[in-house]
Amino acid sequence: MADRTTSSVTIRADRSAIMAVIADFPAYPEWAGQVKTADILEVGEDGRPSKVRFVIDAGVISDQYVLAYDWLDDTVVSWEIAEAGRMLSRLSGSYRLADAGDGAEVTYELAVELKVPMIGMIKRKAEKVLVDTALNGLKKRVESL
Repeated sequence: MADRTTSSVTIRADRSAIMAVIADFPAYPEWAGQVKTADILEVGEDGRPSKVRFVIDAGVISDQYVLAYDWLDDTVVSWEIAEAGRMLSRLSGSYRLADAGDGAEVTYELAVELKVPMIGMIKRKAEKVLVDTALNGLKKRVESL
């Protein structure tokens, strides 16, 4: 089992508005810095994306892969890698949303395993940068709409 990196931020919006931004994968290149493209491949019965192909460029990690998504109302969205890329062997994570005063607390959890060896400390630091960048980008995107 891979180590998981977790971080949280409070966003001044309701959970449905935040989940709408999370589900708008084609817009990810506008606010999620490492994502170059995000193409929806399948949509679930709930109308939300269930499989998405990503092309990313995160400096040391440049890859293409497919994630499978599982949505629980406006409280949790989780994902697992469905098709691994050249560098990633495992990728899983989630956004968990909870009401918090005038907005919602969003907790992002991420676990990444690479096909190439990487020192644990460097991998955890890279995960932390990815998580914090995603949360800050999500917060900015949601609060600007």
